[in-house]
Amino acid sequence: MATYKYVTTEQIGNVGVVTFNRPEALNALNEQVEMDVTDALKAFDADDAIGCMVLAGGDKAFCAGADLKWIASQDFDSAYRGNLAAYMDQVAKLRKPVVAAVRGFAFGGGTEIALMCDIIIADSTAKFALPEVTLGVIPGGGGPARLTRAVGKAKAMYYILTGKPFSAEEAERIGLITKVVEDGQLLDEALAVASAIASNPRLAVLAGKEAVNQQAEVPLAPGLNLERRLFHGLFGTEDQREGMTAFAEKRKPNYKKY
Repeated sequence: MATYKYVTTEQIGNVGVVTFNRPEALNALNEQVEMDVTDALKAFDADDAIGCMVLAGGDKAFCAGADLKWIASQDFDSAYRGNLAAYMDQVAKLRKPVVAAVRGFAFGGGTEIALMCDIIIADSTAKFALPEVTLGVIPGGGGPARLTRAVGKAKAMYYILTGKPFSAEEAERIGLITKVVEDGQLLDEALAVASAIASNPRLAVLAGKEAVNQQAEVPLAPGLNLERRLFHGLFGTEDQREGMTAFAEKRKPNYKKY
């Protein structure tokens, strides 16, 4: 089994478990974290011994979003040329189901990664948010496209345009996540769901996932492409630089008055 810098992997029965392992940064995303999470899940997806995967985080955070030092260093040229935030699209394209086990913060990219998974189990400590607008950009990892499909236009508009966080209970109520469990029960519940899926006939599970995704995501690709280009373009704005600089300096941003 391969080793990774920012995730750990474990096989439990016929379930592959991938766990974020960058606790000093609340599992914040940088290029290497994105690659490690994606590649570890892809390895389990290709393993005939695995029928389902679980993606988990730490005690304080599932994933607190993008590492500001990494993301704030981007400009339009680097974001567009490097196709920023596109690598993890592969998570949503895995053939085998992925169960997200969310505890603590799932902000920005953390919410987006959870939305790439097929089932989301959260405990009562979980907090979701897409706060990118407060930094002068929009979510670029599928947030607008997948959130709208999950909860509808009105709710998606509210959360994306305000950036306000919301609880696991709210996430379940609006249909964003599958289930909320009590603190301390998260991994057991996620493994139970994943094990139940993995015990079913493999081809039927693959076909079932494909069938649901066809109904839920067509035509997702054009929306993702537009979203990503808008995301890249905002890295050429003064407000993006001011928003991320102010966040790093722990002060209120001074945005342009239009």
